[in-house]
Amino acid sequence: MKILEIRALRGPNYWSNRRHKLIVMKLDLQEMEEKPSDKVKGFVERLEKLIPSLYEHRCSEGHAGGFFERLRTGTWMGHIVEHVALEIQSLAGMDCGFGRTRGTGDVGQYFVVFTYTQERAGRYAAETAVEIVEALIKGKKVKLDPIIQVLKEIREDEKLGPSTYSIVKEAANRGIPFMRLNEYSLVQLGHGVNQKRIRATITSQTSGIGVDLACDKEDTKFLLDRAGVPVPQGNILKTEEQLLREIKRIGFPLVIKPVDGNHGKGITINIKTKKVALAAFAFAQKRSYRVIVERYVEGFDFRMLVINYKLVAAAMRTPAHVIGNGKSTIKELIAEVNSDPRRGYGHENMLTEIEVDKISLGLMKVKGYKMTTVLPKNKVFYLKDTANLSTGGTSTDVTDLVHPYNVFMAERVSRIIGLDICGIDVMATDLEKPLSENGGVVLEVNAAPGFRMHLDPTEGLARNVAEPVINMLFPAGKPARIPIIAVTGTNGKTTTTRLIAHIMKGVGYHVGYTTSDGIYVQNGMLQAGDCTGPKSAKFILRDPTVDMAVLETARGGILREGLGFSHCDIGIVTNIAPDHLGLKGIHTLEQLAKVKSVVVESVSKEGYSILNADDDHIFNMIGDLKSKIALFSMDEKNKRVVEHCAAGGIAAVYENGYITINKGGWKIRIEKVLNIPLTFSGRAVFMIQNVLPAALAAFLRDVELDDIRLGLQTFTPSPAQTPGRMNMFQFNKFTVMLDYAHNPSGMRAIGKFLEKLPDTPKVGLFAGTGDRRDEDLIEFGKVSAEIFDEIIIREDHQLRGREEEKISKLLLEGINSLDKKTPVSFAADAHKAINKAIKNAKDGSFIVIISDIIPDAIKQITELKEKENKVKVRKADIPNSN
Repeated sequence: MKILEIRALRGPNYWSNRRHKLIVMKLDLQEMEEKPSDKVKGFVERLEKLIPSLYEHRCSEGHAGGFFERLRTGTWMGHIVEHVALEIQSLAGMDCGFGRTRGTGDVGQYFVVFTYTQERAGRYAAETAVEIVEALIKGKKVKLDPIIQVLKEIREDEKLGPSTYSIVKEAANRGIPFMRLNEYSLVQLGHGVNQKRIRATITSQTSGIGVDLACDKEDTKFLLDRAGVPVPQGNILKTEEQLLREIKRIGFPLVIKPVDGNHGKGITINIKTKKVALAAFAFAQKRSYRVIVERYVEGFDFRMLVINYKLVAAAMRTPAHVIGNGKSTIKELIAEVNSDPRRGYGHENMLTEIEVDKISLGLMKVKGYKMTTVLPKNKVFYLKDTANLSTGGTSTDVTDLVHPYNVFMAERVSRIIGLDICGIDVMATDLEKPLSENGGVVLEVNAAPGFRMHLDPTEGLARNVAEPVINMLFPAGKPARIPIIAVTGTNGKTTTTRLIAHIMKGVGYHVGYTTSDGIYVQNGMLQAGDCTGPKSAKFILRDPTVDMAVLETARGGILREGLGFSHCDIGIVTNIAPDHLGLKGIHTLEQLAKVKSVVVESVSKEGYSILNADDDHIFNMIGDLKSKIALFSMDEKNKRVVEHCAAGGIAAVYENGYITINKGGWKIRIEKVLNIPLTFSGRAVFMIQNVLPAALAAFLRDVELDDIRLGLQTFTPSPAQTPGRMNMFQFNKFTVMLDYAHNPSGMRAIGKFLEKLPDTPKVGLFAGTGDRRDEDLIEFGKVSAEIFDEIIIREDHQLRGREEEKISKLLLEGINSLDKKTPVSFAADAHKAINKAIKNAKDGSFIVIISDIIPDAIKQITELKEKENKVKVRKADIPNSN
């Protein structure tokens, strides 16, 4: 078998609108196409023995053991790879259950589709599942445990930590979108101008000064002490001599920690001898030249969590430890503790396995222990010097036991340091009495405190501490999203997108929009190129200045990665026509329509799907939509529109020369087409088809009629506003039009426009696109021959896997299929072709230049026009200054 391609989908997609995270692997079974599972001797038994948990896979049979039944009756290897990829991820602690395998349209080739939680793990699972199945086919042994361990390690490396994840999950439960901004814990909640950011449990609202203070234990202790908060006795020291003097002053036991430490790093507690104190001091100085030496307060380690200056949880923490039984070694006791099913690798379970590290060995050395030491019965030995859960510690929730005075103190501490989210470490016998009475002290204040001990305590009530974080960032009535209008279809997407953006900018929105020629915020292009995919959409949604997004959304991006957003407010489908067929497994118009429908299937229930009622493939999408429906049509008597509006629906129609809104049967006329520059006084019918959904989208967003009208009147088909869309250049004796028409449907639309022009010589300059089907290139040539009196074929700068000679041959086949004999010439590239067309232009001719590199073409045509218009000023024409 051969893997041809692996793609990771990250948003609503062709395969599932609900399951955004999918791996799509294109797999060629090669000779195994002829050998389903029942034809490979011993294969089924080997697979069942290797992964017995596959028994739980129900498959199409609908019951446990269903997949094994399919194996015995015979199923194809692509289907088996799908199930293996899902199961090895599940065995590694990743919840993956959805999968499907479908033919690509080519014999022996399949799309193997399955869910993932971490993208790198999903890709690894795809490749490894193929290797496992191939090994079992050949009767080779497979070691599964190392594979599962690799997946676990990838999971821990890639996934969000428990604290960050809890906040993201709470946001998602409220419908707040999120985007991971780096490979660590920086996450954006919300979109555009309404976004907030978190890095672990630090938010975009957290005070920088507060974080800085919390990281400086000296300043923290000074401020708290001066404010009357109980803190341990001690000093900041730099030398061993100072340490020895401090020991004489405050005595033992001690705690020694670096000034600049965090998360318990470099700390040693309960020090009772000078020798241990000197070692701990040296250990702390590895992290910070200045070291805190304090009197160690006997008691328990408590963490008090304050969010938005309110105490929300408190927990007692215990470091990783073992308890002797008089028989077992320390090594055996650790193994026994780790056998607890609640413990797991990293953060996969409630508790983390205890690992013996340098700190553990150091603590053993201090006690004179080794891994082979047998601890006396009931002897407690702490393997870590801090109570972090990530190193095997445990936690007990004590929130409901905290004395009101201690609640007041914790909330006051958060304000003294200036942290909206903080973890306050307290050493005390308990929190049920005021610290002032039981001798307890505040040890330190932590920015970015971990939530795990509160979310999933070893004992006591779990606390949803992520909830108050989201309440703080997005209080009631504060939006997290910005309006998103997504435009898809075969032709007209870019113009429709630009027109909507133009109207919305006119009424005060700060619009970010994406098109096939670039990414824009307001009038500024931020990135050039085809920007109609999910990465470009996310670019806009990340921009903190944007309060409305208008996103051209093309087929390629949907198939490659899915949508760049989970929901939109308005989705528009302009039309469906043959284009890009034969690519990425899309061979029919029905399949192409399914790809485009992903956009409108993502529209929220309160939003609108704007559909072309004149297009059967688009209108048939209605059955799968959960949103409200709005229609547009070039025919006000379209039966679908009439029935829709009679039932109280809304539509935009072209009637009696007007762009008109039909709302429940009542007509609301917006503007005469004659007054809309984009339509060339109504001659460009396809531009009217672009205006209709744009005007309707604005109307549905509650834009006033006068503002919609003004937007339509001021949007011109110029290189500035619609680059490459019917851009006219008037030379002295002929006219040049630059357009992007790249398929037979687009070229026919150009032809209908040209029919309404005076009977002058019409010249077409274009190239064939290498990744189109043979029949599409032939049809493109044929349509062009029907329109033009002369044709110039240029070589495309991207042949996309074809030879230029083959492309030209197919275009010529279409051109020559007509009785009409159209003169055809050739040019090596676009630049030479444009020069040739303009240099040889006949008087009165109309030259149509079809280009896919619009900026270059505009620049070249403009320069040629300026050269023609250049006036040579003769010396005799200069006035005499005398």
